[in-house]
Amino acid sequence: MNAARQTRIGLTLAGAIVAAWLAIHVTGIFFWQWSLATLPVAIVMIGVQTWLSTGLFIVAHDAMHGALAPGRPRLNRAVGAFCLALYAGLSYATLLPRHHDHHRHAGTSLLDPDYHGGDPRLVAWFGQFFRTYYSHGQIVRITLAALVYTLVLGAPLGNIVFFWAVPALGAVAQLFVFGTWLPHRDGDTPFPDRHRARSNVASPLVSLLTCFHFGGYHHEHHLHPGTPWWGLPARRRAIADGQEKPA
Repeated sequence: MNAARQTRIGLTLAGAIVAAWLAIHVTGIFFWQWSLATLPVAIVMIGVQTWLSTGLFIVAHDAMHGALAPGRPRLNRAVGAFCLALYAGLSYATLLPRHHDHHRHAGTSLLDPDYHGGDPRLVAWFGQFFRTYYSHGQIVRITLAALVYTLVLGAPLGNIVFFWAVPALGAVAQLFVFGTWLPHRDGDTPFPDRHRARSNVASPLVSLLTCFHFGGYHHEHHLHPGTPWWGLPARRRAIADGQEKPA
């Protein structure tokens, strides 16, 4: 795929994810009225917003690899930083070197920031993952935003919790379980190569819904990190058909 087409598709999908996220964010925080009648709709909205929050992170992740807009580092950085700020006030500049360390040293306790630090149990590993990607600075930024929402713009605190905080926390759990723990945990079957990553067996739809293909096609991502999230199913087919050789 040529760079121009990849950029057009990537930016279009990123724009759709951002627009949908903002629509639920603004509606839920500033206009939502709670009642028994609206509760089922709110639950669906929170679930969708959790998935879209995962999508914001994945768009930023593509930007870190230059896969969002190939050959345009400033555009990648701008879109990636914007998506992480919306998602949970995360710092693109801080996460960028950590993620590349993960790719260079995948599955090594001392050098891979995403790998467990000697305790492979789910809860302990998640605690380390959370500490890696959430910082005091991020908490300060989120707190300041919440204060502006409540004190200046008059948003109910409960709406901020349910339509921003809960989806953000749900997304980090989704990213960890499907994008880190399942692909990189040790198992009875050896890893296929030095990337120490597995692809979860799932249909393309399930893969999309769980983690924007970064669980179902995680090994393919490590083989070809310049492939955007939406191109990973085609990348697997090309490798399986012998059209491309693994990196």
